[in-house]
Amino acid sequence: MTLTYAFFPGCTLESAAEELMISTKKVAAVLGIELIELDGWTCCGASHIQDIDGFLSTSINARNIALAEELGVSKLITVCNTCTLMLRTAKLKMDKNENLKEKVNVGLERTGLEYKGTVEVTHLLWALLEDYGLENLKKKVKVPLKGLKVANFYGCHILMPPDVMGFENHRNPQSMEMVAEALGAECVEFDQRLACCGFHAVFPAQKEVMTMTGINCLSPKEAGADCIVTPCPLCQMQLDAYQPDAQKGFDQDITMPIIHLPQLIGLALGISPEELAIDRHVVDAIPALQRKIQAV
Repeated sequence: MTLTYAFFPGCTLESAAEELMISTKKVAAVLGIELIELDGWTCCGASHIQDIDGFLSTSINARNIALAEELGVSKLITVCNTCTLMLRTAKLKMDKNENLKEKVNVGLERTGLEYKGTVEVTHLLWALLEDYGLENLKKKVKVPLKGLKVANFYGCHILMPPDVMGFENHRNPQSMEMVAEALGAECVEFDQRLACCGFHAVFPAQKEVMTMTGINCLSPKEAGADCIVTPCPLCQMQLDAYQPDAQKGFDQDITMPIIHLPQLIGLALGISPEELAIDRHVVDAIPALQRKIQAV
C-alpha cells in the first residue's frame, strides 16, 4: 500500500533533531509512505507566537496549510506535537470563523495562495492507526522488539487542548502503547507518562524544569524501562540533551535513553541504529537496545 501526505517537517528537524528527519524518511520509505515536503514552509510559531500576535500565528499556519492544499493531497502530516497543535489550532479558527478566513486570505492572496480548508492536519502517530493500520504495520516487522521495555512519554501538545487535538482520550491515551505493542515491545507503566517535559519553560524556569526532567527520567527507570519513546522532538530534546544537566540535581542515577517514535519503528523494521541516527543522541541508547533486541 502507498499513502501520500504533504509533509511539514518544522524547524527542529532541520536543526537540533536532524536525526528525526533521517529516521522519519527511512521509516516512511520502508512502509511505503510518500512524504512530499512543503516547498517554502515557515516556522509554526512553536506555541509562543500567539502570545505576541494571534493573527500572525493564524496567518503563517494558514499559509503552511494552503501550501499543502496546492499539492492536491487530503492530509498534512508532521512528526512534532507542537507543530501539529499550531497547525490544527489555525485550521480550527479558520474553519469556524469565515470573517477571519477572509481576512487571512487577503494577505495570502499577495503570495498567490488561498486557504480553502480542504486539508486535514495529522501526526505520524495518528496516521499509523487511522490510515496505515496496525495489522499492516505488524506485517512489516522484521525484528520484533520482544524483551524491550519502553516507557511511552506522550508530551502535552499531542493531547491538549482536547478540543483542538481530540484524537483520543487525553486523560488515558493508548495510541503509543498500541504502536509499541504492534512492534513487539513491552510497555511499562510509570507515573510521568502524561507529564510535561518542560521544554517551553526551560529558560524562564530553568531550575524547576531541570527537576522535572530528572523526575521524568527517574520515574520510568524505577519502573524498569529500558528507554523512553516520544512522538515529539521537543520532548526528546528536553529529556535527552538536558539530561546531564538534570543529573546534577539528583543523587540517584537518572540515566535513561530517549528515542523518537520513528526510531523505535525503524528498529522493528530491521533498520540499524546507525541508519536511524540513534548514535547522534546525547544519552547513548544503543547499548540498552543491543542488550534487548536481537540483530541490533
